[in-house]
Amino acid sequence: MTESPTTPLMRQYHAVKERVPHALLMFRLGDFYELFYDDAVTAARELEITLTARNKEKGAPVPMCGVPYHAAEGYIARLVEKGYRVALCDQMEAPSPGKKLVRRELTRIVTPGTATEAGLLKAGENNWLAAVVTRGHRSGVAFADISTGEFRATELAAAEAVALIEAAGAREVLRPGQPPVEEWAFDSDYGDRTLREHFRLLTLDGCGLGGRTLAVGAAGAILHYLRETQRAALAHLDRPAWFDRERAMILDPATVRNLELVEPLFAEDKAARAATLLSTIDRTLTGMGARLLRRRLLAPSIDRAEIEERLDAVEAMAGAVVERAAIRKTLAKILDLERLLAKITLGTATARDLLGFGRSLGELAALKGVTDLLADLHEKVSSTISEEPPATLADGGAIRPGRDPALDELRDVQTNAKQYIAAIEQRERQRTGIQSLKVRFNNIFGYYIEISKPNLPLAPADYERKQTLVNAERFTTPELKELEVKILEAQERILAIEKQLFTELCETVAAQADRVKATAAEVAGIDVATALAELAAEKRYVRPRFSEDGSLRIVGGRHPVIEAMAERDAQLFTPNDVYLDSAQYVAIVTGPNMGGKSTYLRQAALVAILAQTGSFVPAAEAHLPIVDRVFTRVGASDNLSRGRSTFMMEMTETALILNSATERSLIVLDEIGRGTSTYDGLAIAWAVLEYIHSNIRAKTLFATHYHELTALSESLPGVRNLRVTVKESGDQIVFLRRVEPGAADKSYGIEVARLAALPVEVIDRAKEILALHERTDRRVSEEAGGGPVQIQLFEPVRGDLASRIRALKLDELRPIEALQLLAELQKELEQ
Repeated sequence: MTESPTTPLMRQYHAVKERVPHALLMFRLGDFYELFYDDAVTAARELEITLTARNKEKGAPVPMCGVPYHAAEGYIARLVEKGYRVALCDQMEAPSPGKKLVRRELTRIVTPGTATEAGLLKAGENNWLAAVVTRGHRSGVAFADISTGEFRATELAAAEAVALIEAAGAREVLRPGQPPVEEWAFDSDYGDRTLREHFRLLTLDGCGLGGRTLAVGAAGAILHYLRETQRAALAHLDRPAWFDRERAMILDPATVRNLELVEPLFAEDKAARAATLLSTIDRTLTGMGARLLRRRLLAPSIDRAEIEERLDAVEAMAGAVVERAAIRKTLAKILDLERLLAKITLGTATARDLLGFGRSLGELAALKGVTDLLADLHEKVSSTISEEPPATLADGGAIRPGRDPALDELRDVQTNAKQYIAAIEQRERQRTGIQSLKVRFNNIFGYYIEISKPNLPLAPADYERKQTLVNAERFTTPELKELEVKILEAQERILAIEKQLFTELCETVAAQADRVKATAAEVAGIDVATALAELAAEKRYVRPRFSEDGSLRIVGGRHPVIEAMAERDAQLFTPNDVYLDSAQYVAIVTGPNMGGKSTYLRQAALVAILAQTGSFVPAAEAHLPIVDRVFTRVGASDNLSRGRSTFMMEMTETALILNSATERSLIVLDEIGRGTSTYDGLAIAWAVLEYIHSNIRAKTLFATHYHELTALSESLPGVRNLRVTVKESGDQIVFLRRVEPGAADKSYGIEVARLAALPVEVIDRAKEILALHERTDRRVSEEAGGGPVQIQLFEPVRGDLASRIRALKLDELRPIEALQLLAELQKELEQ
């Protein structure tokens, strides 16, 4: 085609493009989706397809690229994965003779947060679209998953909004003043009116949103955006429900990341990507169940009654081996009802989707505990959709025989016509003596008789020439023309009736969306309970008990992920006990690198999270408090793009913990203060421990290489020391990975360096330097008359150092003050 930018076709294109300036527009032209101008340049680059041009011969080339209509979903998925929005403009009528321009309409905009295509979704994860609006120090945040219909909103401190959205893993975030949503769409009055009209409510009070203007503004913006992008009824979308972040255990993004709950810190290969808590415990068999388990894991309950109810379900299934196996066999046959419902209500479902939906409903009767078996919908779908439906409605055959008498009659005509065509072909072969004669059909010329060039002299005089080919001629006859009209009319009517029946079926299902979603939720709950029971039986997990006095006692606790990895490598995991109570609620853990300190800390946190998720836990016994928050500060990381060094990130995360933790929290700190100089770091670690002990009183596990901190157990009654044991044999060390009371006095860093294959010369020199520093340390301590603090000093040591240290009168100072004075002295000496 050679249309210029001023032709009717391109004017039509520009009119549509003006409505979606922030999306790549795929414009349907026959069997292709075409992109033009900058959209074409972008798409060709990202999809690695050929960039061509229109109107080159007129001196005004228009960049262009295209993808086949039947394979568009894969291309769309690739663009959306890269963060682009893709607008689809479809032909709303078939081309007809004499009409050069067909009607086209914008049918949908696919974005990262509104995708429903299987290639863009992960079965076990929600695909959240978020919206946030901030006024002063408060923010309203709303989340919607168009692929499942979930919709909720809340309000919280503005400083916490980003963390909430990050923790949810939102794929797309809408903000006022940023494309593609206009700022006015976040207005609370508009949101209130839009939400009430869509859900047919007199007030939003029943949703918990009454008077919460920021949450209403965010929820209204989401609904506005979904209407603009989906252009569908959204019948499956839930009413926006208020949720209170404080009603569940709060896990900030740093904790979710550090504990590797759903994503690994390092994912170099497939094994590493699977090394998360979720992947280790997930035995679910349905998409609904997998998402429910993930949501519970990221927001464990703090309601003891709710937790016990979940544990009761797991315990019942754990003891019913035969019944559990039967239930799981049934669950494996049930498809993702929530996402199939979304496709049905949004008008993107195929007949095969409906077939899978119907068959899944048929399995519900075998599941004990499902309230509504949806038998009426099962019967409706089963009696409408054929057993082997086509990929698209345009192929015909989607509707089951016997569903509609008129449809059956037309199909009979079509079937007999095919037989009649075959009879015509056989008769004409006998009449003409041309055995290669064929009666065929195509969309351009309809039905025709084809005769090869060598046999043309045998063609009867009553044959009407229709088309000349290189090696053959095509003809027609009055009889063939009449049959063609009957057959084509029948085919058109068949497709029209099938489309109508299919649409009516989708509308019937969509009208029962609430029932389907309620049943899907029950199936998800059964799936999670049986999956966690399967896990408990397989891994010897026990039911946790909750202490009345707030004590935390884990006997024979194990790290679920590391234990699973050890089992794969035919190794044994060493269990350990944890005990914290109201009298001694802070434990300082010392010991060598690679000795198991970090594992010990993490496994305590994971046991607490699993218990409140409603899962049995990896331990011999577990008596736990109900924890309101779990905090972790583990390892080194940085965010240079935001101007944050490793140490700055460490201090930022530590500040969040100290400013947010309560007495009901569980804090896990690993190596605080390691990102700066020795004395700065030691001073900070000391002060942090004092603050937690005196101001927060939270259950705390604190791993450190600053052995000086173990002295705190003598001055702070709530602090106790634990150490990870090793066995020494000459220059060799064996990590026993056993935790016992007491303080370690060595870190064995040089031994670990040797295991890491540092050059022998480096190892030997390190030992010499270490011995020198230890001698200096002891001598200075003795000359200074002892004291509460020892300090490492570097050569050369000045002769009057001992007297200067004595003059500081360290024994009269608090330990932290003494450390600070010694640090200043050290800096002076180094200068």
